[in-house]
Amino acid sequence: MSYCINPDCPNPKNPHATQECLSCGSTLLLAERYRVLKAIGKGGFGATFLAENAVLPGNPTCAIKQLRLASNDGRVLERARTLFRREAATLGKIGNHPQLPSLLDYFEIDNRFYLVQEYVQGLTLKQEVKRYGCFSEMQVKAVLDEVLQLLGYLQQNEVIHRDIKPANIIRRRLDNRLVLIDFGAVKDEVSQTGLLLDSETMTPNTSFAIGTPGFAPREQMAMKPVYASDLYALGATCLYLLIGQSPRRLDCDPGNGEILWHDRVCISPHLTQILDKMLKPLLHYRYSSAEQVLADLNREPSSEAFSSEETAAELTLANLGESNPRESDGFEETDYGSPPAAKANGFSHPQVPPTPISAATVEMPSPNPSYHDTSGETGGDSVSSSRSLSWTAKRTISNSTALQYTSATDKTSSSASGKLTPQTLKTSYKKGERDFADCDLSGFDLQHIELSQVNFYGSKLVRTNLKGANLHKADLSSASMSYAVCRGANLSNAYLSYSNLSGADLRGANLSNAYLTHANLRGANLCGANLIDAKVSQTQLAMAKTNWRTVMPNGKRSLFA
Repeated sequence: MSYCINPDCPNPKNPHATQECLSCGSTLLLAERYRVLKAIGKGGFGATFLAENAVLPGNPTCAIKQLRLASNDGRVLERARTLFRREAATLGKIGNHPQLPSLLDYFEIDNRFYLVQEYVQGLTLKQEVKRYGCFSEMQVKAVLDEVLQLLGYLQQNEVIHRDIKPANIIRRRLDNRLVLIDFGAVKDEVSQTGLLLDSETMTPNTSFAIGTPGFAPREQMAMKPVYASDLYALGATCLYLLIGQSPRRLDCDPGNGEILWHDRVCISPHLTQILDKMLKPLLHYRYSSAEQVLADLNREPSSEAFSSEETAAELTLANLGESNPRESDGFEETDYGSPPAAKANGFSHPQVPPTPISAATVEMPSPNPSYHDTSGETGGDSVSSSRSLSWTAKRTISNSTALQYTSATDKTSSSASGKLTPQTLKTSYKKGERDFADCDLSGFDLQHIELSQVNFYGSKLVRTNLKGANLHKADLSSASMSYAVCRGANLSNAYLSYSNLSGADLRGANLSNAYLTHANLRGANLCGANLIDAKVSQTQLAMAKTNWRTVMPNGKRSLFA
């Protein structure tokens, strides 16, 4: 199909080989080489289209952003042309980063401006929340870590994105990396003027390109964005991932304007403090750079953040080789927002008064997400409440303010606390069950089993045979996997933070992009393992066994890392 981009066309859809629109007569081959296939988004500046390059072999796809002016005034047009070229230069400058869309072309036709960029296939974070449910704390931290590095790169190049929100962050299907899109609101730091100007006063038209309400801070709404404005928007994005609603739907403190969100989620004080500082209404109290947020995010939480000194000691390197008497308890959050049916440790201390948590629902993910299509997306949509009920969270406040969760259905309680057999595990997984948190799977023979995106949060897998198993994107956080056999297993993008992998056989395992923060790797065999882009420290790796075939996080072999 060929799609007409004339905004006044009554019927833009045409047969594929058509050269001119059958409805309005406009040419369908843009700049004599781009054939538009469909519209994928609309905004204050114009629209975004999916197109193909009709003159290149293979007709590669691309995204075309059409920028339209509200006035035909000559002064407005000339100023817009100058700023359009400046924006194109900015996009060209930052487009060399692998997680930012490359600028392929730009041109002007009939007083309309066009940017041609790399088309990124995948789901936006907003689509992920709508489809799979709210994110866990571990998932939000992973998003923060990845996007903050992107914002650090933008700041080094003196660029402010100005429209950070869940709909503008895509998880690329090709490699599961997060990509920042929609730089239509990008503003080069040297420019202090909006793209559109009022035709009478020649002043910036503040009704355009100021970001999305609920995600843009007050200084950006006043057309005075700074680097910290993107940090606020990222913090607001994290709230959306945790809650499933736009921050503009939340109440604010009438005294200081801060968003009141603590009673909506249960996360660690560590992440709570970081998000609070990112969301400060006043610039003076907010983080000023992405590096500052990353430093706090990667800093070890203080012992006060745990329920007892014993718990804090369990996570120190000096005790990584010792058995953990509470290893089956696990931490507060689990993949896809499902809480473990176990007593939480200190990470579960919310900074909120003891009010009950309402029933929540989750939906398990499909293994084949569709390509990115932002048509119809708005920043204020919330997660549908019509998902099937799979668990009910009940919070009990004891003298030590510890939290306890109890399962509400027979289906989840059998998988959460009962001892499964290998056959019932396989059968349940094939039927769509993914939540096996806090199960005892020790000693199971699960060779070459398909368990992608499974939730084994806090489970026992001591001496479990997972040779050649597919555990892509599995949540194994806080799991006990000592002496487990994971030789040749696919653990790419898996969550293994705080897991006990002491003595585990991980020879030849794919651990690319895996999250191994605070995991116990003492005595683990990583010979021939692929650790490219894995989140793991050199201190952890020093405890494990590696050889020249081990691919380190930086992509180099062990001997040359």
